[in-house]
Amino acid sequence: MSLIQQISAEPDFLHVKVSGSFSLREAKENFIQVLEILTRHKVQKVLLDGREVEGNPEVMERFFYGEFAAESLMQFLSKGVAAETCFAYVLHEPVLDPGRFGETVAVNRGMTLKVFDALEDALAWLQIEPAKFRDVGAGKKSR
Repeated sequence: MSLIQQISAEPDFLHVKVSGSFSLREAKENFIQVLEILTRHKVQKVLLDGREVEGNPEVMERFFYGEFAAESLMQFLSKGVAAETCFAYVLHEPVLDPGRFGETVAVNRGMTLKVFDALEDALAWLQIEPAKFRDVGAGKKSR
């Protein structure tokens, strides 16, 4: 099963809901789609809810994703994406690495990114009022 991504552009943030089996290739493709949508909506907060993603990424996959995300963000700065865009990922183990290796890789390369295991914590970090949050159900679907 492929990764399925639904994106909802809210007034203050992008809400990205991902489900399916982890694939590094598809995760990279999905991240580019998020950046493309950021160029149009000009928000500076992204909530990525990956609690329905299954798999157990290898250490090097975590490294390559973090590196790719940071490098891709830098490439999209010239297209209007803000360098200070905050990315909050909500994941469950084993997709969530308890050591937060992928997070460390991305942050060390200039991203503002944090990984959480609870949606409420991610909303608080992004300073999104729970009343403004709605679950993506009819958002844009992409591969």
